[in-house]
Amino acid sequence: MFIDRVELEPDELPKYWYNILPDLPEPLPKPMDPTGGDKIRFLEEVSIPECWRQEYTDERFVKIPDELRELYIHAGRPRPLYRAVRLEKALKLKKVKIFYKREDLSPTGSHKVNTALAQAYYAKKAGIETLVTETGAGQWGTALSYAAKLNDLNAVVFWVRSVYTWKRDRRTFMRLYGAKVYASPSKITEAGREGLKRGEKEGSLGLAISEGLEYASKKRNTAYALGSVLNHVLLHQTIIGLEAKEQFNKLDMYPDIIVACLGGGSNFGGISLPFMMDVLNKKKKIRFVAAQSEAAPNLIKGTYRYDYGDVAEYTPKLKMYTLGHKTRMPPIMADGLRYHAAAPIISLLRHHGYIDALAYPTDEKSIFQAAKLFTETEGWIPAPESSYAIRATIDIAKELDKKGEEKIILMNISGHGFLDLYAYRKKLFAK
Repeated sequence: MFIDRVELEPDELPKYWYNILPDLPEPLPKPMDPTGGDKIRFLEEVSIPECWRQEYTDERFVKIPDELRELYIHAGRPRPLYRAVRLEKALKLKKVKIFYKREDLSPTGSHKVNTALAQAYYAKKAGIETLVTETGAGQWGTALSYAAKLNDLNAVVFWVRSVYTWKRDRRTFMRLYGAKVYASPSKITEAGREGLKRGEKEGSLGLAISEGLEYASKKRNTAYALGSVLNHVLLHQTIIGLEAKEQFNKLDMYPDIIVACLGGGSNFGGISLPFMMDVLNKKKKIRFVAAQSEAAPNLIKGTYRYDYGDVAEYTPKLKMYTLGHKTRMPPIMADGLRYHAAAPIISLLRHHGYIDALAYPTDEKSIFQAAKLFTETEGWIPAPESSYAIRATIDIAKELDKKGEEKIILMNISGHGFLDLYAYRKKLFAK
């Protein structure tokens, strides 16, 4: 009997994260600080000490503490790999096989828990009492609220206002974990007040980051936790791809193409970087495809240069593909993809030609149509962000199958859409 699901046992959970920095085609450019070091010192002071240490470590494999592995197992890791046989049948594919990793099965419904648990664990060890962060789609804010509570910490979340307004149920979800949640721009930080003066009614991830950094800098025993972009975040997320590699080993198979949505780059990096290791060190041939929105196509229309990570310029400048840190981007339902820049690691790999990117229109019609087909065939309701990966996978699979090419595609379902039904209703069923 054919089995369309590959599981790993808890004792097969990876014991190390993979750090790609030693394997990059050139050294990752260091942060640039126009102030002569003040911004770097500021970021170090508001960060979780161990996470800051991991940011530029030269260890290729970083040990996952046993206590943290127990938290991962408690949160449902390892996660299954599925073969999308019903989707393949609906698309009438003859040559192309589609697999997907199910990060939607975490307690809060997304991959963000992987780094949230790590950051909260290290914060607790350092004697920190409160974690503060930003969130776009709400998945990261929920994950950090969950992880903070499991580690007996407080959580404060600045949430992009345009999403805060319509995702009332996810707001409730965060508050169930005891988090304080503020719409950004808010009136409680200088960065927020300045944003309101400029008329930024919708808000942005860059502005919410500014508010989180400012808030953390003015409170005792408080640290800032970022959900994407930084090296240590991508490091923690590699547990996704490491599991997937072991699952493909069990099948005696290997993916030809890896697809994931990309805003800042955490879920894309999580599924891709362990396989990128084989491309860089073993000369494997894999096509990596980032699915983006035309609202923020940083890998496509951005330029590879130094830029700030936030609107208020609290961070040092990082070298990355960026649209400009003060760019106004139109609201979309997949707000987790609405960020002006891509992670430095992803940007460097894109610069060297290892990563392709596709962008889809801001009306998101084709995105939600793909999500509906996935729901009808595979049975799971994906998050709007994950649906970009589904759209890209469908388009690539149909094109390859038409050419008669035998390929294996792996995509990451980064989160579920149970708290995004308003978006589905608006995009698919509004009269």
